[in-house]
Amino acid sequence: MKRAVFPGSFDPFTKGHELIVAKAISLFDEVIIAVGQNSTKSAQFELSKRIEHIYSLYQGNTKVKIIPFTGLTVDFCKAEKAEFIVRGLRDSKDFQYEAAIAQMNLDMSGIQTVFFLTDAKFSAISSTIIREIYRNGGEISKFVTNPSLLV
Repeated sequence: MKRAVFPGSFDPFTKGHELIVAKAISLFDEVIIAVGQNSTKSAQFELSKRIEHIYSLYQGNTKVKIIPFTGLTVDFCKAEKAEFIVRGLRDSKDFQYEAAIAQMNLDMSGIQTVFFLTDAKFSAISSTIIREIYRNGGEISKFVTNPSLLV
């Protein structure tokens, strides 16, 4: 069984994230969406709400699990017996950042990272921008499926 972990804070889980999961489940037998607490970020949405939101999108899909985690992604992968990490790329800036992390993860654990390119229509979507829109009273449903589940 090929198992992959798609880690992130997912604050919030965007339509771009949904696309990456769709691509990953076409390649892997199981994709674990690992909802982490990033020690360098202050979350806009509560962890329980983020998990509930993601669960609503994949309820009934036997190829997807949603699990919260803390600590190193590679340690989580080992605990879940996942051989791959999934990451989405929007642009070359993402690639430079993610490639360095992927190399460190490989050096520490032997776990490979698989990159998926997002579609052009999602390339401008970032959780950071969506949080800013939300904080200022803007509508985020164009970028996040069922955003009402986050509050």
